[in-house]
Amino acid sequence: MCAAAYLLGSISSAILVCRLFGYPDPRTQGSSNPGATNVLRIGGKPAAALTLLGDVLKGTVPVLVAYGLGLSATAAALVGFCAFLGHLFPVFFQFRGGKGVATAFGLLFPLHWPSGLVAGAVWLLVFGVTRISSVASLLAFVAAPISLWFWLPTAFWPMAALTVIMVIRHRANLTKLLSGEELGFRGKR
Repeated sequence: MCAAAYLLGSISSAILVCRLFGYPDPRTQGSSNPGATNVLRIGGKPAAALTLLGDVLKGTVPVLVAYGLGLSATAAALVGFCAFLGHLFPVFFQFRGGKGVATAFGLLFPLHWPSGLVAGAVWLLVFGVTRISSVASLLAFVAAPISLWFWLPTAFWPMAALTVIMVIRHRANLTKLLSGEELGFRGKR
């Protein structure tokens, strides 16, 4: 299950959608990140929506299959974590992947929907105030393992590891944020 989840996670929705729409490789444009936010900058809302859907499903499907096979919450969390790793380090795209936010949300909701709602609410609140997606994402996934600690402690450690890796993957955003250069969505049409 973990190997299959990793391989599914390795399918880059952003790169495939950009190829489908005739846009440049998202790893060479904008933020150079193959994720929905960068595809939005490159190609607009339809391409970004397809990318987001693909990335979310990469996290959702493995967790649902794991639960469907009767695996424990710990095992389902590990399977979802492997899909997340596949998104970050895709074997099919020279191990150059995205930051994993959509895939992480995709695995969190079927893993434990109340924790997914907490993370989603944090994301919406922080994004509503700051208009900075990276800040909203990081704080949402700090909240996720905390909520799991209380509601589904057997899934805490895989989600905590996911959060640590997500923070590391966002280090460039954190540097830009600290220097006042992080891009938000203010004034965009």
